Amino acid sequence: MHAGPLIAILVAGFVLAFAMGALAHKLRVSPLIGYLLAGVVIGPFTPGFVADQGLANELAEIGVILLMFGVGLHFSLKDLLSVKTVAVPGAVVQIGIATALGVGLGMALGWTLMAGIIFGLALSVASTVVLLRALQERRLVQTERGRIAVGWLIVEDLAMVLALVIIPGLAGAMNGESAGTGPFGLGLGGVLLVTLGKVAAFVAVMLIVGRRVIPWILHWVAHTGSRELFRLSVLAIALGVAFGAAALFGVSFALGAFFAGMILNESPLSQRAAEETLPLRDAFAVLFFVSVGMLFNPSIIVSAPWELAATLAIILVGKSAAAFGLVRAFGRSNATALTISASLAQIGEFSFILAGLGVGMGLLPEVARDLILAGAIISIFVNPLLFALIARFAPLEEPKPKPVPAEEPAVEPDSALIAKPAPEPAPEPALPEYDLPQVTLSGHTILIGYGRVGAFVGAGLKEAGMPFVVVEDRPEPAEAARADGAEVVFGNAADPAVLTATNVAEARRLVVAIPETFEAGTVVEQARAANAGLDILARAHSDTEVEHLEKCGATHSIMGEREIARCMLSLVLDKTDPGSESRASAAE
Repeated sequence: MHAGPLIAILVAGFVLAFAMGALAHKLRVSPLIGYLLAGVVIGPFTPGFVADQGLANELAEIGVILLMFGVGLHFSLKDLLSVKTVAVPGAVVQIGIATALGVGLGMALGWTLMAGIIFGLALSVASTVVLLRALQERRLVQTERGRIAVGWLIVEDLAMVLALVIIPGLAGAMNGESAGTGPFGLGLGGVLLVTLGKVAAFVAVMLIVGRRVIPWILHWVAHTGSRELFRLSVLAIALGVAFGAAALFGVSFALGAFFAGMILNESPLSQRAAEETLPLRDAFAVLFFVSVGMLFNPSIIVSAPWELAATLAIILVGKSAAAFGLVRAFGRSNATALTISASLAQIGEFSFILAGLGVGMGLLPEVARDLILAGAIISIFVNPLLFALIARFAPLEEPKPKPVPAEEPAVEPDSALIAKPAPEPAPEPALPEYDLPQVTLSGHTILIGYGRVGAFVGAGLKEAGMPFVVVEDRPEPAEAARADGAEVVFGNAADPAVLTATNVAEARRLVVAIPETFEAGTVVEQARAANAGLDILARAHSDTEVEHLEKCGATHSIMGEREIARCMLSLVLDKTDPGSESRASAAE
């Protein structure tokens, strides 16, 4: 049997991405860099095996769809509207500035005005995958700065959808052909009108029809009791809506998938849907970075070094400076402005589409496309380093207005969103971004996770009058813990800074109630290193997991299935034989 190009690219992509990603992790740099290098290795510009670029791009598009669907599952219309006064004007002005810089560089290189416009637009739009991956790795998607960045991204995507439709009409208009172009002979205005109408129709269909049909489908499938069918339904909704949005309304796959997820967010099953799609989202996101790496031609660094340097200056400096200034102009803190500017300091999938359209229509020289691709690769390489630099400065600014009580809304610079006369409560005021209030309790219990298991444990601790702190990285359970009167540290317990904030060194016990065993193992290991005498109870699902957690330092590992069996056996023996209680305990 001979492997076809699809199997070949999946095997080569995943194997090399794993190898390079593991090496990058070992060198303490972002695994994204390893994924990009894997793409360079199997690309057409390096010797050896060359993967099918067309297939790689299609697989990468699936990754974009699933990623945007996942973000939509954690977003709501309210979240987007809460940042509209920053994201909409900010994105529009930033696109204008970046486009003007691109036009300036194009004119300096002797290109036409139309080539400069396309080049500038390609440099103005950030990559969906890179931006979201950066925010997710830092647990920022649910924070205000994360909402601003995602809202900004949505506006950019909408602008690029319009650009892709308008560019052919605009090119014709600039060549004196506007009279007969566009639908109904309305020229450029007709093109713009029809495009806006399609986008509006898509949004209306999703809000009116999708809001009822999508949650109903998911609820019906959930009642079948089939996990496979539920997972399949989630994928069918994500991919089906994305494809339908592109085919029927001319909206991008990413935007269609985002709206599908956002509509599904209103269903109580959204959390389960997000969990079911997570493995596929991660796998196909990796293929996206591999496909980008395949586009990189290293020779551009030698053949056009100054042009490349100017392109990178627009992406990394011009765009970032414009975003920083705009966010500050809207009254947000330096920390928020730095996060947004770093998130946008890269380009990606829409840039490639615009470059391909421009070259295909003969409007953009091929060297411009090479500069865009090289700029994308290098900016994606540099992006994690920018976040690492920002991490040194952003936390320093946040503690100034330290929000101590939960009684009055925090007056952080980030959470005073639309501070107009109407004192509308800031969205999620109790979820700080970098602020980690230090717990002053001692001899207390630290409870990791406040889901189904954690909430029961927390209720028992509260009833017993035992002081405890909850660590949670999901907004809804964190709010539930606060409503139950618990002190909450919002963040991922595997982050040493979050664990330190719980005063683990002076705690009496640690209860790890999260189901993710390897993340739990990291928490246990760090807690044991910080407090050798800590009593640690962890949750497991198999004998292997019990062994892993105990190796990491857990005092007790409770396997749910075993405890259920013991309880059931105890009840059975109690009802069948009055003298069996002693035998059951002896057997245990």
